[in-house]
Amino acid sequence: MTFVRACGLGELEEDTPKRVEVDGTPLSIVQTEGEVFAIHDICSHANVSLSEGEVDDCHIECWLHGSRFDLRSGKPDALPATRPVPVYPVQIDGDDVLVSLTQES
Repeated sequence: MTFVRACGLGELEEDTPKRVEVDGTPLSIVQTEGEVFAIHDICSHANVSLSEGEVDDCHIECWLHGSRFDLRSGKPDALPATRPVPVYPVQIDGDDVLVSLTQES
């Protein structure tokens, strides 16, 4: 599994998604509850950026229609979304947030 730098840990604010692109893949990087997560940045229901939504209780909410996705699994737990979005493995190396584009789910 190959990890590449997505952003600096110091660039993240707690519970505030940060949109980045890694090798052309849009990601939302989220630091919450003492962990850092990487989730595909495009909602599976509507083609909008999840990083513009809010984070609460280890979930990210799509700002357009209110679908919520678990940051650990990518599974939706609020309609109208019914399909999960990919999540990606994250490693922290010093101040670097590293992401592998190999999907976990």
